[in-house]
Amino acid sequence: MQSDQRNTPSALEDHLGFWLRFVSNHVTQRFQALLADKGISVTEWVALRTLFEQESGSHLNLIDALGMTKGAASKIVTRLEEKALAQRRAVPNSGREQEIVLTALGRSLVPELAALADQNDAHFFGDLAPAQRELLMASLQHIVKQHQLKIFPLS
Repeated sequence: MQSDQRNTPSALEDHLGFWLRFVSNHVTQRFQALLADKGISVTEWVALRTLFEQESGSHLNLIDALGMTKGAASKIVTRLEEKALAQRRAVPNSGREQEIVLTALGRSLVPELAALADQNDAHFFGDLAPAQRELLMASLQHIVKQHQLKIFPLS
């Protein structure tokens, strides 16, 4: 009996999502290993990089960047404090409000970790021609914008 092609499901390999996830998993796993050698998680890296852009940050900034609850973001800040990479400071004249700032150690670590991210990108995407990389980046950014994706990938 011949199978009706209308009832035959498409193969995994026929889906862009499969290939995106396949590549993403490998890119992420390698980056996680590079960061682990420095004692940092991907979530901590995103928090450090977010704080690096500002003189100081708030829990709200990190909550937005990490896509986490206030409690979960607070745990990340605590881990960064335990590693002497960030500290909480009271905001003058604001009652209980705190700001989060990178320590000198945290600020000096960010460029080193960014270099690892650059190396990881080069490892996976370095064989693409510049035009291919630009097209891939633009295509993915278009999807993010089209679907209003806001939460940073953390794993």
